[in-house]
Amino acid sequence: MISTHIEPTATLVQLQESKPERVTIVLLSGDLDRAMAAFIIATGAAAMGMQVTMFFTFWGLNTIRRRGATSSAKDWLRRMFGLLNRGGADTLPLSRFHFGGLGTKMMQTVMKQNRMPGVPELMQTALDLGVRFIACTTTMGLMGITKDTLIDGIDQFAGVTTYLAEAKQGSVNLFI
Repeated sequence: MISTHIEPTATLVQLQESKPERVTIVLLSGDLDRAMAAFIIATGAAAMGMQVTMFFTFWGLNTIRRRGATSSAKDWLRRMFGLLNRGGADTLPLSRFHFGGLGTKMMQTVMKQNRMPGVPELMQTALDLGVRFIACTTTMGLMGITKDTLIDGIDQFAGVTTYLAEAKQGSVNLFI
């Protein structure tokens, strides 16, 4: 029986050379803990010199909405979606143990005690580090979210093909 031995370090070097150091993150969730994970990964990768793109879609769009911004969608159904999904990085609920907001407040208290930044601070750090923010236009239209309800700093408004083009170039692609 013939056995071929491949050096793991040689293979790793080949993988590193074959793709640029790029990270893409799809943020689907509008939950505090998941948004935090996405921004912690994004800022960590950017701090390591990687190019990072975050693609916000569905409930993840609430993360980049201005707090209390109301939708200017034309039909009543999309306006209703816009009203029900008032966003703001500082108003996101926990994915579990939310308890009508009590769990979120408890988590924020523990974070503050441990000097851990919240989502708004992590988001600003990501922007400062050059992380690109792309808002999904398809789900913006579906959910009654308009450009005027989003924060400043969105690099691009685009659909899934733009994300896929970015992901194709990436070495790390995450869906949160």
